[in-house]
Amino acid sequence: MQKEFSSDLKSRRNTRLIFSSLVLLVAIFLILDIFFGSVSIKASDVIKAIFTNADNNFEIIILKFRLPKAITALTVGVALSLSGLQMQTVFRNPMAGPYVLGISSGASLGVAFVILGFSSNITTVSLNGLGNWILVAASWIGAGAVMLLIMVISSKVKDIMTILILGIMLSSGISAIVTIMQYFSNETLLKAYVIWTMGSLGNLTASQLNVLLISVLAGVIMSLFSSKMLNALLLGENYASSIGLNVRIARAVIFTCTSILAGSVTAFCGPIGFIGIAVPHIVRILFKTSDHKILIPGTILMGGAVMLISDIISQLPGSESVLPVNAVTSLIGIPVVIWVILRNRKYSGPF
Repeated sequence: MQKEFSSDLKSRRNTRLIFSSLVLLVAIFLILDIFFGSVSIKASDVIKAIFTNADNNFEIIILKFRLPKAITALTVGVALSLSGLQMQTVFRNPMAGPYVLGISSGASLGVAFVILGFSSNITTVSLNGLGNWILVAASWIGAGAVMLLIMVISSKVKDIMTILILGIMLSSGISAIVTIMQYFSNETLLKAYVIWTMGSLGNLTASQLNVLLISVLAGVIMSLFSSKMLNALLLGENYASSIGLNVRIARAVIFTCTSILAGSVTAFCGPIGFIGIAVPHIVRILFKTSDHKILIPGTILMGGAVMLISDIISQLPGSESVLPVNAVTSLIGIPVVIWVILRNRKYSGPF
């Protein structure tokens, strides 16, 4: 009994230590993301731009570009990582993720319908007001529709690789629909959509960032309240029903939450790959637990840290060149995905 108590106490200390380390990492990476960029700026000038009203040439770069971009990176990392964690639990599939299974493509289709299909009056000005909410709502609907379709497929097909291949095919089919819509759209709408597809962490307006923050905050709150549901669903729907969980309501809550998180990011930043699938696995390895009361806050911190370091690397500090952030997240996420595939070739239960 004493050994068990000692082991439990040690586990709690390790958990607190890991959480403290992750908080420190997020803070360090957030500061570094503001201090480093393609334009070399002295640390003293950065501090002056943030904490004083001193009029200098770097104030616009720091306050109008780097600081919002760092906040966007943190928000995007949190949203994609949480959506990936929830999908992996609900589908009981370690390969589930918003990018891999076509959820991001569904969100992109929703955006395409708004920009290319139903709203010929959409302009840059209108997207700074109510248009932002229309855009993000369409993205939520597109992401939710694909999630439901994948859920139906996964209930009939148990093989992980088959579901993965079907997800890739679904994503390709959605891309084909968007291509057809682009072909028949006029030049003005096509240009607006192409600009959106080039979206990155640094292209958000102040109003778009506000909408993103509000949406992701709502998704995070829903995620925190759904930890018990996720713990129950981890062992299967039959077990969840046996302990009194209404599986339909739980699915609806989690699907809504995931659609909000993944759809909001895609609406404003475009599809960003591998964060959603890789980060939850890193967190499980780090904390050595499947308890979502620990995994959810751990994923929030780790997702923010990974996305911030990806943004820092993409800036190539000391160089005037800037890499696409998608390239960096892919290089980070692909080794994790390969490891998961090799580890779970004969996967047939909770992980």
